[in-house]
Amino acid sequence: MASPTAIPIPFPETPLATEIERKFLVTGDAWRQGPGTLLSQGYLNRDKQRTVRVRIAGELAFLTIKGANQGATRAEFEYPIPLADAAQLMALCDGPTVEKIRRVVLHEGFAWEVDEFLGQNAGLVVAEIELASEDQPFARPAWVGQEVTDDARYYNSRLATHPYGDWPPAPGP
Repeated sequence: MASPTAIPIPFPETPLATEIERKFLVTGDAWRQGPGTLLSQGYLNRDKQRTVRVRIAGELAFLTIKGANQGATRAEFEYPIPLADAAQLMALCDGPTVEKIRRVVLHEGFAWEVDEFLGQNAGLVVAEIELASEDQPFARPAWVGQEVTDDARYYNSRLATHPYGDWPPAPGP
């Protein structure tokens, strides 16, 4: 019996998906522009070298794989998935889910994603900006405070298991 012949399946060449993102604490209320979208997300894997996230954003759902951070840069692969699949995957997640309301605020040519956390993370508001390079200049809105890009406590995957509400109070002035 002859062995089967392999038929090559063409796959498009795609460049490595890279996310360059800086993260900041938010002050005041000037960022509250327009309606937000409720995001619920859970983690199938929260290893230091990679995270695998399931996210439900309104009527949309995504599966995202992120690599380890190298400064503000990391590999990121995000795929839309059926909402029903996302609901089933959420039940498989390791640890509690993170819920937040996301608003996109435009400022001087950049889209800032402002996340107002809910539940155990209530009181935390973080703004993220995606850039083309780590040293790309950008104007900070007045409501953008301290940068926390390199502080692992603010990673969403960490907030799932070490929520903001459980942190010790910040030292006073």
